[in-house]
Amino acid sequence: MTMEGDAVQTSAHYILGEMEAALGKIDAASLEKAVASILSAKTVFIYGVGRSGLIGQAFAVRLVQLGIDVHFVGDMTTPIVATDDVVIIVSNTGETMSAVQTANIVRRVGATVVTITGNPNSKLGHASNIVLELSSSRDEQRKRYAPLGTIFEGAALVLFDSIVSIIMERTGQNETSLRRRHAIWV
Repeated sequence: MTMEGDAVQTSAHYILGEMEAALGKIDAASLEKAVASILSAKTVFIYGVGRSGLIGQAFAVRLVQLGIDVHFVGDMTTPIVATDDVVIIVSNTGETMSAVQTANIVRRVGATVVTITGNPNSKLGHASNIVLELSSSRDEQRKRYAPLGTIFEGAALVLFDSIVSIIMERTGQNETSLRRRHAIWV
């Protein structure tokens, strides 16, 4: 193997181990509340900025494929949030001003705020009804192999895909039923 190949293996091994550790910190009761909120919501809204937003958008696609009415906050066609809705906010730091403002507005409306964050004691964490923590170590290896929010973002994607499988089971769906709602561009 080349030196670059060794570096990729070392980095990947570190990232996967840290993602697994972060996912292991998810509180089962909070996860159950989050899934129940999604399943009982009239509409699901998702918000995040940067790479966290991209992870949220990927989850939105899967929710659409599950037949759930979902919108990404900020899109021009996003309707107004109502009391029966749930808003999922993705923010590693939990201090992103627009995320905190969104949570505060949503709470005033009476909708449920579910937050995925690496910092449950953040402003966003305090403004949320349900918090799913995905925290990782802050050691020198993380800075070298997985800078910034790499661990959080990867773990959030895996968490969301795991939630998809839970929703599939609870709603009696399978890959075939999701594929029927899969976007096909001709």
